[in-house]
Amino acid sequence: METLLRYRSLVREAEALRSGADDPVAAALRTCDRIDAVDARVRAFVPEPERRTRLAAAARERAAAGPREAGDRPPLYGIPVGIKDIVHADGLPTRAGSALPPEVLGGAQATVVDRLLAAGALIAGKTVTAEFAVTAPGPTRNPHHLAHTPGGSSSGSAAAVAAGMVPLAIGTQTVGSMIRPAAYCGVVGFKPTYGRIPADGVIPNAVSFDTLGCYAGDVAGVTLAASVLCDAWQGAGEQVLEAGRLVLGIPVGPYLERADAEALRAFEEQCELLRSAGYTVREVPVMGDFERIVEQLFTMNRYEVARAHAEWFGRFGDRYREETVAAIRQGHTIGDADYEAARIRRAAFRDRLAEDAAAAGIGLWTAPAATGPAPGDLTHTGKSVMCLPWSNAGLPSLSLPAGRAANGLPLGLQVVGAQGADEQLLQAAAGLESALAKGGARAHR
Repeated sequence: METLLRYRSLVREAEALRSGADDPVAAALRTCDRIDAVDARVRAFVPEPERRTRLAAAARERAAAGPREAGDRPPLYGIPVGIKDIVHADGLPTRAGSALPPEVLGGAQATVVDRLLAAGALIAGKTVTAEFAVTAPGPTRNPHHLAHTPGGSSSGSAAAVAAGMVPLAIGTQTVGSMIRPAAYCGVVGFKPTYGRIPADGVIPNAVSFDTLGCYAGDVAGVTLAASVLCDAWQGAGEQVLEAGRLVLGIPVGPYLERADAEALRAFEEQCELLRSAGYTVREVPVMGDFERIVEQLFTMNRYEVARAHAEWFGRFGDRYREETVAAIRQGHTIGDADYEAARIRRAAFRDRLAEDAAAAGIGLWTAPAATGPAPGDLTHTGKSVMCLPWSNAGLPSLSLPAGRAANGLPLGLQVVGAQGADEQLLQAAAGLESALAKGGARAHR
């Protein structure tokens, strides 16, 4: 039986395609072969009967139109990419994991897709999402164990990378929809600063939080992708940030206590590995009012979900799944005054969190990426709470594979940077990734 797990290095594949050592058509056909071999079980991609014909034609067109000289080829030349099915891409219907007519949901191609194509990429297809990127799960399964959830809502994107169907996939995060699936599936997931990748052409969940991001097998891969997707990318140089120059903050208090015992034990081991590698890891008491922070986020979130779906829900409400209906109906009960009060509280929280980091001399926050390993239940996508405060503040975050739970499923280490400091976060993450690997925290596939 074909193994469901496979590592594909985005950087190596991109280098081979740009140099001419590999060919876009051959790469496209290998991607289709892999999808054909494993996706009937993983179900990461939205079914597309003519995928091979479409993708091969796009690869031939790319090869014919692309620069002949290797040095002139764009950074993602010939790379097949999975696109979460709330992101509009010309020629592929957007269904958003729903039963609504796709023609109702259609729209102009997203800027993130324009940027991928401009960088030379090929669109391998749409990846499965929870319905409208809320909580009703799609059919995707975790490639590490098919009885376990891959997380959500960017379930298909994370699973497609973990199963080696594509070396790069695009997802979105509103609360925990990028970071949690990355942890559950054992890949690197990167959520930039809110707004760093334009979100036009993306069906909204809650517009004050929705953030595009990407999955790859390692930090180098997400860094390559971020360099072409994020606005005004500056780069951070080739040097990995030295451990001794970086202080990591552990946000102790009621937030951290939301992780389960196994996740906390693993987190303690990860922090010890990082200390042994020369990093300063400092406990910082924060978010003593965490329950109020959760309430504030969901007041805004549900209000915005209800308004994003006002027209569609009025016409097609009977086609929505119960989890999405519940979120929308909750939003209907939230008035404008409560929403505005929550917005003010959010701004104050964001300022307070930045002040806490500065006062403690913290360069990056670190915490478990999820409350534990992927649950053995396909009827829900797991808990997003470990990502909640960082999404609330709009901060860039990343999940690094960091060992395994007792049941063999992956665990992730979450690392969070300062607003707008995406380049510095990824530069530092390369060193953290290396330290975790040397210390044995990252399992090898």
